[in-house]
Amino acid sequence: MGIKVAKFGGSSVADGIQLTKTKQIITQDPDRRYIVVSAPGKRYESDNKITDILYLCKTHIEHNLPYDQLFQVVADRFMAVQINLGIKVDLFRYFDEIRENLKQNPSADYIASRGEYLNAVLVAAFLGYDFVDTKDLIKFDAKGKLMMPETDEAIRAELAKHERAVLPGFYGSLPDGSVKTFSRGGSDITGALVARAMAADVYENWTDVSGFLMADPRIVKRPKRIHVITYRELRELSYMGAGVLHEDAIFPVRMAGIPINIRNTNEPDNPGTMIVRADESHVRGAITGIAGKKGFTAIAVEKNMMNSELGFGRRMLEALEECNVSFEHMPSGIDTMTVLVSDHNIEGRIDQVVEKIRRTCKPDHIEVISGLSLIATVGRGMVRYPGTAARIFGALADSGINIRMIDQGSSEINIITGVESADFEKAINAIYNAFMK
Repeated sequence: MGIKVAKFGGSSVADGIQLTKTKQIITQDPDRRYIVVSAPGKRYESDNKITDILYLCKTHIEHNLPYDQLFQVVADRFMAVQINLGIKVDLFRYFDEIRENLKQNPSADYIASRGEYLNAVLVAAFLGYDFVDTKDLIKFDAKGKLMMPETDEAIRAELAKHERAVLPGFYGSLPDGSVKTFSRGGSDITGALVARAMAADVYENWTDVSGFLMADPRIVKRPKRIHVITYRELRELSYMGAGVLHEDAIFPVRMAGIPINIRNTNEPDNPGTMIVRADESHVRGAITGIAGKKGFTAIAVEKNMMNSELGFGRRMLEALEECNVSFEHMPSGIDTMTVLVSDHNIEGRIDQVVEKIRRTCKPDHIEVISGLSLIATVGRGMVRYPGTAARIFGALADSGINIRMIDQGSSEINIITGVESADFEKAINAIYNAFMK
């Protein structure tokens, strides 16, 4: 018997109907032995996620406002599922425990984590699996940094006692025993950590989409599905805004060489997308996918003989560091250097950054260009397909789109172009059509 770790997202465990689908998926394959669940998500467009309601409870507690009705909404959601599916578990015992803790004004992490906690208890009873709390298995240090070796050892030792188990995602604990959560979407990380610790054959991530698409379907009409993608390509696309999987979930399984399979709970027969190590046999074409983000500002610096001035680049980056601003990209020429920063990161500090650069670098000219978007065209096959860049730039030119910035990573698996935000959607469609038609 092999081992598959299957993580089910909020949409997959939102109500009794979805949980019935989830159970069918799990029981169809006996290798699906360790199940990680998120808190229940939205059941319909105007619905609320359980985690959002729990965060609202914390806000009410902090402002000395009544929160009982809010928590009752959470309890009612779980009770409705229990009654509809006939699950035998004493949820009231868990509700009472949480209510007592809420009286002590616990941390936001504790309150938010109770959605996953309660859901794992419920799903374990529904499947007839053991419930295993991740609180003491996923370990963070006092500064909130994940301790990977200690987490590996704790998960492996505990799950060796359980043939099949359901675990809550999203959280672990600090050295003092208090609950510590990952960032939102962190149940993906929990699943990856369990898969790594148990040396799983595959890590399945079940959600409401059938894998990764080559482009955002809100921008490109019916984009093709990506059948196979490497970890490196996924990292590039996730960074540029392609959703589906929490990008930090890649690293635990990447280090262990465990493939990830993105699957759709509502289309269980669809094979989805496989995320694998780099393997030339999987190369199908020049590009794998296209993704982009809006909201960037470029700070363009010009200085005569910049290339021969020792330490210029260092001083440029130190100016950003001293203003607590990180940069995204830094294309340069002989006498020019441009840093691109996110608008969110530099908001309210543009004048401060420009003045710092002016004083430390003494440039001949500085120009601030706002309203930019970045588009990444990613593909491990690029290096073997002549003319890839020409097709990208030609497609943009034919569509009347002006390119404000070009940057190609040293790995040669991505080409990033900067365009005016007004041309963002048009540019993505132009690039996609250049390769897909």
